[in-house]
Amino acid sequence: MSSRCCVHVKEAVVIGPCKPTPNHILQLSALDSQLFVRFTFEYLLVYKPRCGSFDKATVTDNVKSALGRALVPYYPLAGRVRARPDGSGGLEVVCRGQGAVFISAVSDSTAASDFDGAPCRRAMWRKFLSVHVADVLKGGPPLVVQLTWLSDGGATLAVGFNHCLCDGIGSGEFLNAFADSAIGKHGLIELDPKPISGRHLLDPISFCVSRDNNSLSHPEFKSVPDISGFASRFVRERLMPTSVIFDQNELDGLKKLTRVATFTSFEILSAHVWRSWARGLNLPSDQILKLVFSVNIRHRVNSRLPSGYYGNAFVLGCAEARAGDLAGKGLRHAAELVKGAKERVGDEYVREVVELVSWNKASVDSVGVLIMTQWSRLGLESVDFGIGRPVQVGPVCCDKYCVVLPVCGVAGAFKVNLAVPSTAVDQYLHYLRNAAA
Repeated sequence: MSSRCCVHVKEAVVIGPCKPTPNHILQLSALDSQLFVRFTFEYLLVYKPRCGSFDKATVTDNVKSALGRALVPYYPLAGRVRARPDGSGGLEVVCRGQGAVFISAVSDSTAASDFDGAPCRRAMWRKFLSVHVADVLKGGPPLVVQLTWLSDGGATLAVGFNHCLCDGIGSGEFLNAFADSAIGKHGLIELDPKPISGRHLLDPISFCVSRDNNSLSHPEFKSVPDISGFASRFVRERLMPTSVIFDQNELDGLKKLTRVATFTSFEILSAHVWRSWARGLNLPSDQILKLVFSVNIRHRVNSRLPSGYYGNAFVLGCAEARAGDLAGKGLRHAAELVKGAKERVGDEYVREVVELVSWNKASVDSVGVLIMTQWSRLGLESVDFGIGRPVQVGPVCCDKYCVVLPVCGVAGAFKVNLAVPSTAVDQYLHYLRNAAA
């Protein structure tokens, strides 16, 4: 594939729910309304050519029809997000069945195999999701779907979600329900779990949070001094996309280096990536660095959220260390920091976060921060719209946020996607591929 992708849009339409849906205004939760999630996250699923004959037009029509059906139980995804008029800083969804955007396209210059590695440029695959909603509060559709047929008979399905409406787990449940509907696997009343749209369960009042709780012991929301020109470097330099796969044997090798068998795959892999990133950047030893990652709270709060809750049900775990300590104290030290950050997340921790994002409008600063998100447990690799399961799963654009992805068809393996400043990319990849270095 050339460095410029040619994608031709054949159709772009607004698809509303195929049946009447509730006509009301849905208030979003404190976690839905936080500044940190006011953006669109975008998936790119790649499908190889399918053996045997099938009609592309029929598949396209099935996907389009299924979108209208899926928007009935997931009707807020057909609404429009806006700020609450009371000036509280919270958000709400105007649910009037306005619809999602569906795009059908073709690319005569791109094959499924062209997506096997990292893109040459961060936004190289941008046209496979032609509509990008940059400002999620200005009336744009909260859901955009684009089906693109490739030159070899394969396809891509790109999907953009307004993060204020759902988190990764919720989006994965939606995509699998949407896909199952496209192949006639179930009807609207048979969804399991049934989607839960109500967001009051994570409101400050319903969650028993009081303004008297002034705990500010959350490093994810604290700024650190920029003694290394960190922020300007990520603006000034070109960011180079990278993509590296770790199979089960390599993960077991990382665990052996620490001599601690109880580290999870996420703890050991995220610690290794964090150290490699920090060492590759070659920062002053006193620069404070943070690894910030999402922690699912569905089963970590006393009032457990019901199955099917697809709103934002995560908080941020945060491991923190000086660059010199990350480099000098080894992988075990970094993994212990990650493990400790995960274990701190409990009911009280979540209540504190709800307070901080509700009344203090706390958010994450960028200085010294590596944000990591785990897409390997969302079920994206099982999304089948009638052309088989995807062979690649990833983001539309590779960015400075690290994404941990499944390796389709390989149990226990993970792919790490991250864009790194050009002056650091070679050293980052060296340390990433040589854990003992």
